[in-house]
Amino acid sequence: MKDERDEREMTQTTVEAEVASVGEADASMSVDPSPEAEGEESAPVAEAETAEGEPTDPEAEDQAARRAQAKWYVIHCYSGMEQKVKRNLEARIESMGVQDKVFEVIVPTEETIELRDGVRRRVERRVFPGYILVHMILDDESWHVVRHTPGVTGFVGIGSQPTPLSDEEVDEIMRRIESPEPQLKVDFRVGERVRITSGPFADFTGTVVEIYPDKGKARVAVSFFNRETPVEVDFLQLEKV
Repeated sequence: MKDERDEREMTQTTVEAEVASVGEADASMSVDPSPEAEGEESAPVAEAETAEGEPTDPEAEDQAARRAQAKWYVIHCYSGMEQKVKRNLEARIESMGVQDKVFEVIVPTEETIELRDGVRRRVERRVFPGYILVHMILDDESWHVVRHTPGVTGFVGIGSQPTPLSDEEVDEIMRRIESPEPQLKVDFRVGERVRITSGPFADFTGTVVEIYPDKGKARVAVSFFNRETPVEVDFLQLEKV
């Protein structure tokens, strides 16, 4: 009898140990996920937040869309009055509340280098005297605002219909007025008779055969020992005959 009890007790102890082992295994499988796992699960949320970006401004987007529809037109005014007419037009655009139709007014100017009395001078000059560029959406209201600005004599176009500038024309004008380097104003022409005023060929007369505006020089053919000899001379060393 004792032997049977001992055997039953050993069997019960073995079963309890196996049950405890299975419980520990289940507990290990149900632990919280590691930080790495948490990071992997939260990544899509972070990506979604980043993809949303900053909130957009509907008013700014509408203004940009309207600007994309605008064209550049040319208006005529009295020569020498360009800046005054520009100020008048800008004030009228604001007072009439058409900033959403007329966006920009430009008097095209460029910086040039002129030769005066043997000295190089930087001078700002108008590219198209008597003309102003206007970036606008043309309709009856905007036409009325621009056309009836004091000093404006009319739009440039075919007949009475204002004609916008082509993209190529606008690009060329913008490159010219936005150039960081001043343009050298050249008063000499190929074939023109000139006299050299200084340097080794001072007092020689000759004919301009080539002009180098970027270098500020000209090649002049002078008679030297009864032979035509080309020499390169600075514009400052030349005067017309």
